[in-house]
Amino acid sequence: MFSVERSQPFLDLIGLVEPEAITRAVDLGCGSGELTSLAFDRLGVADMVGLDNSPAMLHAAGAHARPGLRFESTDIAPWTSGGDLDLVLANASLQWVPDHPAVLARWTAALAPGGQLAVQVPSNASMPSHTVAVEVAHREPFLSAFGGVPPVDPVAANVLAPEQYSQLLYDLGFDRQHVRLQVYPHVLASSRDVVQWVRGTTLTRFQRLLPPELFERFVADYTARLVEVVGDRSPFFFGFRRVLMWGCRST
Repeated sequence: MFSVERSQPFLDLIGLVEPEAITRAVDLGCGSGELTSLAFDRLGVADMVGLDNSPAMLHAAGAHARPGLRFESTDIAPWTSGGDLDLVLANASLQWVPDHPAVLARWTAALAPGGQLAVQVPSNASMPSHTVAVEVAHREPFLSAFGGVPPVDPVAANVLAPEQYSQLLYDLGFDRQHVRLQVYPHVLASSRDVVQWVRGTTLTRFQRLLPPELFERFVADYTARLVEVVGDRSPFFFGFRRVLMWGCRST
């Protein structure tokens, strides 16, 4: 569901990449591999690896493997390489790991001279889709199930402002850069469809900690409260904020 809407930021991200002479590339947090395969083709990469730590995602990604394109298991947070890559790509994965300055420094160290970094992260922590989830998590019986401490929203905890990413790219030695906050104008059938959008992303941190029946109650309470906040509207305009950043190092 929403595959077209979720693909557009990736297409915009690789549109920032200068495709000349990309011999070696990596896609960090490759997921099920469809978009990695698309980047491999569109950018004319000779050798590309997609990295993820989900066995289920890597199993799905295996269907896209072919000569020059492979998929491997790793944790993207500590990952780096020996200054031998022409492109480090990360689409909607950096938000899951903390300490972005340190992580981006490691990813930058993986680049060869003239290498490019292209990263996209959601930036919706202040929107009702996220704030309502936090509000509901502080209600009983969910709060007790979380041991009094609901799981942290990774977007709120980890994602920086666009100008902070721009400063980071400068500090990391990128001679050229492009950083922007973009709002993607999704029109959903109704405001209730927001629940389906976030069920596979921001709500997963609650699902991991709650038994199935309690998680379904959480989703029901979240849905009811979200409709109270944004209204029961059909269609529903869902503006989704994302930060896109690209940099190129000459040395």
